[in-house]
Amino acid sequence: MGLLSDMGMWGSSLLGYIVPFLFVLTLVVFFHELGHFWVARRAGVRVLTFSLGFGPELFGFHDRHGTRWRVAAIPLGGYVRFYGDEDAASTPNTEALGQMSEAERRQSFFFQPLAWRAAIVAAGPIANFILAIVIFALVFMTFGRQVTAPRVDQVAPASAAERAGFKPGDLVLNIDGTAVESFSDMQRIVGANAGRPLQFRVERDNAEIGLTATPEMREMKDTFGNVHRMGLLGITRSLAPSDVATRRYGPIEAVGLGAQETWFVVTRTFDYLGGLISGRESPDQLGGPIRIAQVSGQVATHGIGALLSLAAVLSVSIGLLNLFPIPLLDGGHLLFYAVEAVRGRPLSPRMQDIGFRIGLAIVLMLMVFATWNDVFHLATM
Repeated sequence: MGLLSDMGMWGSSLLGYIVPFLFVLTLVVFFHELGHFWVARRAGVRVLTFSLGFGPELFGFHDRHGTRWRVAAIPLGGYVRFYGDEDAASTPNTEALGQMSEAERRQSFFFQPLAWRAAIVAAGPIANFILAIVIFALVFMTFGRQVTAPRVDQVAPASAAERAGFKPGDLVLNIDGTAVESFSDMQRIVGANAGRPLQFRVERDNAEIGLTATPEMREMKDTFGNVHRMGLLGITRSLAPSDVATRRYGPIEAVGLGAQETWFVVTRTFDYLGGLISGRESPDQLGGPIRIAQVSGQVATHGIGALLSLAAVLSVSIGLLNLFPIPLLDGGHLLFYAVEAVRGRPLSPRMQDIGFRIGLAIVLMLMVFATWNDVFHLATM
């Protein structure tokens, strides 16, 4: 009975990871590919396939325009295949392109004007950013958010905050001139600026004073045991009833906040990449599908609002990743188009093929590295 019970618990735990993971990833991938699809249709391009996942088809159907909508067996991405594509990576089928009639060329992606091709490619990442803003806005409208005043409750001994002169009861007004409305706002700024002196304006005993503090890089474990490296001051928030409130927002304000949240994810991502180059950040924070599945399962225990917020963050991350100028990704295609705009003609098929091979190698190396990080992370938890 013990073995059967353990197997049942393991299966239940695995299901608790897989279902949220598939929900989050499918939502993000669907809207990314829908961006490509929608703009391509506006341009008159014939879309052969809209696929969620790779590999063998599980089920699908043809719409009235002849597009095959399919769900495939490997749910780790998706693609839109246009008329004239040789494969899912939109590699041109040069033989088929050379045999097309004028009418067929008008339906092919590769014979579209440069502006349309660029718009179709850029539409995927743009759709990811729009999706993130909409999701954040819906969460703010439906669930609201708990706001804790940026008031200091306790100051840790020998911490950066103590050295800077922080005292219990201090209310942080702004950091480097940026207004701080909540303790979370302060955490975000401090967390992204380890080792950098920050100028604080603080209200103390009805007077405003200035303090300078340098956050220290520390490793912190969240409630699920995941390790995060971030800047810390060494203060705790006030949980007095007068300092804690739940705010709900109307549509216009929620959309504005959604855009702010999306922009925060973008800037934090670039801060992290800059930290990798300078050595301030560790590459072990990069995660792949295993880490996403694990975090999805963990976040799902906090409810649908938290899971939707994770989907929004993942949507921004995928949008940004696809804009990197790596051949095979959307950003690589846009790089080729930029070269074409400068040269007045596209790169030769041979040069594009070399670029795609290099891009494939880079993407595979990133996937292997991220998966290795995932496995190591699980082994050390």
